[in-house]
Amino acid sequence: MGFLTGKTAIITGGGRSVLSDGRCGSIGYGIATAYAKEGANLVITGRNVKKLEDAKEELERLYGIKVLAVQADVSAGADNETVVGNVVKQAMDTFGRIDVLINNAQASASGVTLEDHTTEQFDLAVYSGLYATFYYMKACHPHLKETKGTVINFASGAGLFGNFGQCAYAAAKEGVRGLTRVAATEWGKDGVNVNIICPLAWTAQLENFEKAYPEAFKQNVKMPPAGHYGDAELEIGRVCVQLASPDFKYMSGETITLEGGMGQRP
Repeated sequence: MGFLTGKTAIITGGGRSVLSDGRCGSIGYGIATAYAKEGANLVITGRNVKKLEDAKEELERLYGIKVLAVQADVSAGADNETVVGNVVKQAMDTFGRIDVLINNAQASASGVTLEDHTTEQFDLAVYSGLYATFYYMKACHPHLKETKGTVINFASGAGLFGNFGQCAYAAAKEGVRGLTRVAATEWGKDGVNVNIICPLAWTAQLENFEKAYPEAFKQNVKMPPAGHYGDAELEIGRVCVQLASPDFKYMSGETITLEGGMGQRP
């Protein structure tokens, strides 16, 4: 076990998805696996109960850690503060501490052009991504302050580079980046570091995007210079592990692109 033994991480969107070839198809589950291998107890959330239960069973069986799986969905019209507050309360009741918050969950209607986007589709992206990140950060802050913890939020190259057919997704993700930078400024005095990851990994969501919107997929998803798409556990999850280590406490407010050399910008 590693340096996270006895610590607790909340990972939103942590359910287990599988690719058509049987490999891990979820960034959230890849992160959960990397954290479990370092000994962390986990709180995983998502909308799909079966995916959460599958993740809990496999992680506990393989790595001997405890997993609390909570169905939670931040969406338009819901009492979202109560939904998130319930997750955080269950985490504290079960584990007594929160050391890491990873805001990974996001839904969107990627592939739909701006002029065709509906208000409902825009709300889907903004609530599941930006609002969820806001509510989880607010609810977890008092506990992260106690543990001098870490927040890792997920943004996207869709926002950095203005990808075709991803207006709501890009807007939500750039909102997450702005929120993260403000938190880094305000929470530094509390010993809490807050950073952003923009990943490129082959996931079940990306597979579905290719099937549903092949033209938008061709415009947006290119093979990176590294010659392969990222592995959710080894090339995304392991970076999340390092960001929670003492070695990276001085890094805060940064945007880290994990896109195999494709996320280059001034």
